[in-house]
Amino acid sequence: MAVPKRRTSNWRRDQRRAQNFFSKVKPKALAECPSCGEWIMPHRVCPYCGYYKGRQIISMQ
Repeated sequence: MAVPKRRTSNWRRDQRRAQNFFSKVKPKALAECPSCGEWIMPHRVCPYCGYYKGRQIISMQ
């Protein structure tokens, strides 16, 4: 079984882990609300107008 001869330094370990950081960071998917036109997360009630799938769920005043 292969065993490391020297301990991996913190710098070398962190540099290796940093290579995958930007591949994991992705922009959130946004959809346009058909009622008010604001950008919202899909499959959620619009926090601006209170509509979901063409029906008013929350009364906004």
